[in-house]
Amino acid sequence: MTLNKDAKSKVMEQVKVKDNDTGSSDVQVALLTAQINRLVEHLRGHKKDKHGRHGLMNMVSKRKKLLSYLHRCNPKRYLSLIQKLGIRQ
Repeated sequence: MTLNKDAKSKVMEQVKVKDNDTGSSDVQVALLTAQINRLVEHLRGHKKDKHGRHGLMNMVSKRKKLLSYLHRCNPKRYLSLIQKLGIRQ
């Protein structure tokens, strides 16, 4: 369940650090969060989609690693990001 170009650009606008920011940890976490939210909605209606659930677990794991990195390197940006995205620590 990928996001289309417009949805990605909207998410990037909310959390970008610089003007042409597409690969920073903040943007990657925000995009993963949007994909996770979309996939969770899909899985609520399709409970037997085991492959989708596996992909969800991979995305959650990757987001967790990126958040851990961001927390180590820049705690202030980490805290502001989780507040913007509304996710737990």
